[in-house]
Amino acid sequence: MQILVTDSIAEEGLDVLRKHAQVDVKLKLAPEELQATIGNYDALIVRSGTRVTAETIESARKLKVIGRAGVGIDNIDVDAATRKGITVVNTPASNTISTAEHTIALMLALVRNIPKANSQLKSAVWQRGKLIGTELRNKTLGIIGLGNVGSEVVKRARAFEMRIIAYDPFVSTNYANTLKVSLVSLDQLLKEADFISLHVPLTESTEGLIGAKELTKMKPTARIINTARGGLVDEGALAKAVEDGKIAGAAFDVFCTEPLTASPLFEDDRIIVTPHLAASTIEAQANIAKDIAEQILAVLQGQFCKYAINAPYIPSELVPFIKAASTIGSLASQLMEGQISKIYIKYCGEIGNYDCNSVKSAVLSGLLQQARKESINLVNASFIAAQHGLKISEEKEPNCQDYSNLLSLRIDTDAGTTVISGTVRDNETHIVQVNDFWTDIVPTGAYFLLCDHLDRPGLVGAIGAITGRSNINISFMYLSRLQPRGHALMILALDEPLDEQQIQEILALPDIHTVKAVKL
Repeated sequence: MQILVTDSIAEEGLDVLRKHAQVDVKLKLAPEELQATIGNYDALIVRSGTRVTAETIESARKLKVIGRAGVGIDNIDVDAATRKGITVVNTPASNTISTAEHTIALMLALVRNIPKANSQLKSAVWQRGKLIGTELRNKTLGIIGLGNVGSEVVKRARAFEMRIIAYDPFVSTNYANTLKVSLVSLDQLLKEADFISLHVPLTESTEGLIGAKELTKMKPTARIINTARGGLVDEGALAKAVEDGKIAGAAFDVFCTEPLTASPLFEDDRIIVTPHLAASTIEAQANIAKDIAEQILAVLQGQFCKYAINAPYIPSELVPFIKAASTIGSLASQLMEGQISKIYIKYCGEIGNYDCNSVKSAVLSGLLQQARKESINLVNASFIAAQHGLKISEEKEPNCQDYSNLLSLRIDTDAGTTVISGTVRDNETHIVQVNDFWTDIVPTGAYFLLCDHLDRPGLVGAIGAITGRSNINISFMYLSRLQPRGHALMILALDEPLDEQQIQEILALPDIHTVKAVKL
């Protein structure tokens, strides 16, 4: 086996590879050089410095796996790799400990004024009286996201005798109990926490998670630590909140734009900043290198690889159901509220004759994708669900009324139950059930508005008037009702998303119960 490494990784990883393969390290290859060279290799290892384009992949005659030593895969054309049957792997968990420790370090630096004290003393100023700090003991730490890093921060914070609460709708109560953490709503966390530490990925649903509105809910003595991703917190709003004394301070290792040398966050001593150092430890770099080496070898040897980015081979009979399953999971994640307690998946009809593990994984990947930092796919979805203590039940039923195949997902939470069912017709996904309502919508990558309401004359027109004033076109509408003038569900397909103000206008209409905006 021949392996090409085009960006620097620690020697520990290279040593692992050299025991099994010929390893060539060729750094800073120009795109045309990589394209001319890649045809000789079975595996390629990169970091962020090398772009693996579709043209490069097309030139890869022998390539079986591309390894990204790190988390981000924006520099790799994963679709092109998938089309050619090349597995793409990364290392999302290798820097878990270093990031958790950096979080604790920033928290301690905040409460004991360490950067300011260091700067003053080195400037020949001995001024203890104005550097009074506070203890972590008996303070409340609010963790947003109980993934790998968040869980490790919890373990370390317990040593400081802190009270720990967390917001993460996608972990089970049992999992939180093992960490001795109380699960709460985001609103409660913002109000109660003395320290808030973010550990979620940057997605459409988490971008701007903490803005001006959320900052007003926090204690004036509270502090925010972000070692996850830039963009989770509105940096301008945060700087103003600290300046105005609305919160006590913050510590940021990540920013909306990187590299960064000027920001409102840099202008206040109560805000500590570091240049994305969370993974910058000797141990983390060694772990990343060894982890990517082990995964590369696993793929080359035909073994299981838990951090594969793209999907493995799926029997042709199940290919149409993979997209349907992922869509069903995604819709459920956008509609559900509360803390998941159990997941039920039911396969009715012909689909039940097959091994449905890949379909289950597709459901879970759609359900969990926006909630986890790591890339979730058919390979690792079940692993991640099990890791977070989610209980999953499956049922197969050979007979299916009205459909040749029906895939149903039910999610029980502490706030209620969400049910989504779908089928495949002519290789096209159809969502046919949303909770108590039977429907038939085809996900098109568009925006959908789901209005739970009391069926009455004039309501459709009232909603249409709001979208019309907003210059948002309705491409189609589907109305499902349990009985005339009874409980009903209206589904609108929109060319553009509604903003929060427009959604609130619809919610204010008489007889509207709930409004949910989703993208499918």
